[in-house]
Amino acid sequence: MTKIESQAPGLVSLYKAARVSLEKQGLATQRAAVYLVLDRSGSMRNYYKDGTVQHLAEQALGLSANLDDDGTVPVVFFSTDVDGTAELDLASYEGRIEELHAGLGHMGRTNYHWAINAVIEHYEKSGATDPAFVIFQTDGAPTSKPAAEKALCEAAKLPIFWQFVGFGDPDAKGFDFLRKLDELAVPEKRVIDNAGFFHAGRDPRSLADAVSSTANC
Repeated sequence: MTKIESQAPGLVSLYKAARVSLEKQGLATQRAAVYLVLDRSGSMRNYYKDGTVQHLAEQALGLSANLDDDGTVPVVFFSTDVDGTAELDLASYEGRIEELHAGLGHMGRTNYHWAINAVIEHYEKSGATDPAFVIFQTDGAPTSKPAAEKALCEAAKLPIFWQFVGFGDPDAKGFDFLRKLDELAVPEKRVIDNAGFFHAGRDPRSLADAVSSTANC
């Protein structure tokens, strides 16, 4: 908390909200690396422009400060392919998402599997022994559903949990696929249940930070 107050006072409320949620879930002493995966398909343009994606990144940092010793969040931007990777930390997070997004060029389609594979590669190379928690944000179904399902099922052999967070119309058919991923059979499809789905609505920033943190946990 002292480090948050000195280096990133703007994150104090998010840190506290995440702490309360972790305590409610009995996870206050859990250690985990926190990853953030962000959709850069064309339909996401306004969410970057109005600061919604930046706010999600700050929530991820608040969670990471509770779970991870260094409080650093690896970020994967994806659309048709992996558009870019970066890290967020307490010293340089303000406006960082828009800055990174602006330098990544064309916004393409939506392919989950490349982003899933990028997280797995980073996790394995890191030599981590603690589990990983991935906040995977998107506003629709992937272009290749079989590839996404295959990648998620193969990832179940690793201690990585994938929390899918949907932005947009709650009645959109694209979210049916995310609900399917949440409910994939165990052990017929995957060795363990390694994913969840939370719908954040058309205006994710309107949700209380405590609600978002609880959903992410």
